[in-house]
Amino acid sequence: MSEPDQTPALDIVRGHPTEEELAALIAVISDAYIQEAADAVAEEPHVSAWQRTQRPLRKPLRRDIRWGRFAG
Repeated sequence: MSEPDQTPALDIVRGHPTEEELAALIAVISDAYIQEAADAVAEEPHVSAWQRTQRPLRKPLRRDIRWGRFAG
């Protein structure tokens, strides 16, 4: 993963853009990059104090074992 202070590289492979066109392109791409990096952060789920201290009463039922443990 890239460092936060690094900027993405931009290579122009065709045409001859002017300085104004390059400045506009860099501004748009930089803003989009910053917005995407800010949106990529996952939110941590909210866990209440009740959920944190609650423990299960018993193990969940196993649905793969038939009742009475016989196949018939």
